Amino acid sequence: MGPVFREALALAERGEPFVIATVVGTRGSTPQKAGAKLLIRQDGSGVGTLGGGCVEGDIWFAAREIIKHRGGPEYKDYYLNEDIAARDGLVCGGSMYFLIDPVWTPAAFLPIAREVTQAYEGNGTAVLATLVKPGNGGRLGAKLFRRADGTTLGTLGAPELDQLALETADRLAPYGQCENVLTAEGTEVFVETYTSPATIILMGGGHINKALAPLAAAVGFRLYVIDDRPEFASKERFPEAEACAVADYPTGLKQFPVNKNTAIIIATRGHNFDDVALETASRSPAGYVGLVGSQRKVILIYEQLLKRGVPLERVREIHAPVGLDIRARTPAEIAVSILAEIIQHRLGGAGQAMKLPEQQLARIYGKVQADLAAGGAAVTPDLEGAQPLRG
Repeated sequence: MGPVFREALALAERGEPFVIATVVGTRGSTPQKAGAKLLIRQDGSGVGTLGGGCVEGDIWFAAREIIKHRGGPEYKDYYLNEDIAARDGLVCGGSMYFLIDPVWTPAAFLPIAREVTQAYEGNGTAVLATLVKPGNGGRLGAKLFRRADGTTLGTLGAPELDQLALETADRLAPYGQCENVLTAEGTEVFVETYTSPATIILMGGGHINKALAPLAAAVGFRLYVIDDRPEFASKERFPEAEACAVADYPTGLKQFPVNKNTAIIIATRGHNFDDVALETASRSPAGYVGLVGSQRKVILIYEQLLKRGVPLERVREIHAPVGLDIRARTPAEIAVSILAEIIQHRLGGAGQAMKLPEQQLARIYGKVQADLAAGGAAVTPDLEGAQPLRG
């Protein structure tokens, strides 16, 4: 959402009103997830996306109506039924919930836009909590903002609600995540946290990390590379990297920003280098540390780490051998397994196949058979106008 807040900052500095539409919740399959944003300027142009299609078009129209009539915030929900999906070429069957929020006082939004932009640039963490379903007299769109220095602006309307939002933010902040919080009374708060973009540091510029680099860049990770050989730590070899350090691994790691939102992948050219690199990475605050290698290598290096005083709790956090078990063999396949595990770690996934369970398929089959037995006709696809298959 960096481009949205950068544009919001530019408009707020000029004193120009605007509207920000945010996906504040989803259920099922949707083209965008919670946190997606679209900024609409006074002239109707915009920055960002809510997933495209007629739903985004409807939100865009509603935002322009708010601008036209100088209206207040609006909450909207959409069920992406078969008609909407077919009209937009989507394969969705979920629901999306939006807050369309006008900013009529740009000066009041200026510190929010500035701090969030700075957070994206690596300067601390910012928190924005917004009331999306008021309760007990709350106001739709009410905001609580926490700066990087811990000070706050605004309120959601009740001290206990503010406290709940900030406690939720503390859990989400390390990875810059967002979450919809629902209280027992039915009040709903959307909590967003902003921090430096997710970063991957590649320790070693060999074949596996070279294959990993374009994949990581494609899904939005900032990328840095360390190797003590100039030809293996260069922009020519790693055009996706923001910077490359030609240095030993302890020295090189000090040159780059490392925090909870950083993943470090170790794939050097030998056991001794892996040993030094892994110890350096394990003593950093990186939220994810992974080592490429066999279990035998991992056991030998773990013994050395423990002897040198690396806490057992930290060793337990290391992902080694790194990656998900997809029977990867080639550097490209191994890179896919590594990136998949990093994403799983950040988002909390189970790492299991999403294939429809056999029991559910059996129920579907049973229902179809029952329908046919009751006199239902089998559905024959309409092949009129279909193109022939080409081998």
